[in-house]
Amino acid sequence: QVQLVESGGGLVQAGGSLRLSCAASGSTSGINNMGWYRQAPGKQRELVATIRNDGVTNYADSVKGRFTISRDNAKNTVYLQMNSLKTEDTAVYYCKILRRIWPGPSYEYWGQGTQVTVSS
Repeated sequence: QVQLVESGGGLVQAGGSLRLSCAASGSTSGINNMGWYRQAPGKQRELVATIRNDGVTNYADSVKGRFTISRDNAKNTVYLQMNSLKTEDTAVYYCKILRRIWPGPSYEYWGQGTQVTVSS
């Protein structure tokens, strides 16, 4: 099993910055993709950014140029640096990791979520 602990959420004014962290513990061998998702009230959960083991990243169009995802494989931690925050970025942010022990299937694990609130 893998446990994910998120931190770094909070209240910030529009234009400000926050940095989210998500640390994995437990059975961390085989972790590959890591990512961040968010869910605003009344909306579906959506992808924010992902990062592969080789460092290739993918971003939602709405956050390109403002958010940066990174990872520290030695610490089994993924980060999300969020700059130029907008009120529409307000949501609960979740980290997700995929883990696979070859030749078995991949399993996904979710964090508990951290609230990000951007005020105008």
